[in-house]
Amino acid sequence: MTYTLYGPDPSGFTRKLEAALIFYQAPFDRVIAIGEERETLKQRAGTHQLPVIRTPENWVLADTTPIMQLLDGRYPRRRMFGEGATGFFVHLLEEVLDEWVSRVYVHYRWHYSQNTRFALERLGGEIVADPAIMADWGLRSCRATGTEPTEQRRAAEAEYLALLTAAEAQLECTAWLLGERPSAVDAALLGGLRAHTHHDPYPDLSEFPNVVACAEGARDDWDGGGTLEPFPVRGPFSDHLVQLAREYYVPFADSNRTARLEGRKAFEMTVYGAPVSFLARAYPEASRQMIATRYRDQLSAAEQQQVRDWLVSENLESVIRR
Repeated sequence: MTYTLYGPDPSGFTRKLEAALIFYQAPFDRVIAIGEERETLKQRAGTHQLPVIRTPENWVLADTTPIMQLLDGRYPRRRMFGEGATGFFVHLLEEVLDEWVSRVYVHYRWHYSQNTRFALERLGGEIVADPAIMADWGLRSCRATGTEPTEQRRAAEAEYLALLTAAEAQLECTAWLLGERPSAVDAALLGGLRAHTHHDPYPDLSEFPNVVACAEGARDDWDGGGTLEPFPVRGPFSDHLVQLAREYYVPFADSNRTARLEGRKAFEMTVYGAPVSFLARAYPEASRQMIATRYRDQLSAAEQQQVRDWLVSENLESVIRR
């Protein structure tokens, strides 16, 4: 009954799912698929993106969030999302990390030559046949996600370091980012650390010893106990992510949705006080719809009212729009 996780070390979403599998205590192997095996996985998963996972039933699945939702059902005492309104809150914060904060990892990886060289060495020649093509793809990804302008790069770095400052403060108070047990939020942050910022030459994270200890596995041996803080979770880290959701993630998701509906290939929004262009992409809207689906299908009427009241108070209500 072993799972197989396919994805390389320098992939943030691979390492996110790996962290979750460790927390679930699910038996798994992580392998690098190349050649014919990689093509077969693409066909069965319906995507070229990594990671994908092969279940004990020989299902091949992609996308970390629905995979973790499946695993929550199989390991209910070790859920990564939790239940009810708290589960909704975890899902929303995970989304902010996945669809907004992750753009900073792309910037660090492809705008710093030492990071680019290090990542390409970690990927190896069997995965990256032409490093120049891969590096060019990375720079195009930076343009698509709004970190091409120099002033945006510096501001994005400041945003990320502020996030880690909030995480460091939280880990002084609680064992994990949302309470006394890990969640999908911990897995998402660990994915970025273990694939990108903790291992790449830049940035220097020495000012964040608790964060670094988590990245190095100091708290991986979780016994399954503890609880998440009640909805809406309050603390340095959750408060910081809610602020990012209000200031940047929700305007980004709304603008991306509108651009897609209007058939535009790109859109512009104000980030850090300046107009920035983004590529209009299908996945961020599909991912946001997962949050709306959780709200509609997994919450009781009372929980829906509780969540809606909070979303309105935080100016976040568009995340549950159909």
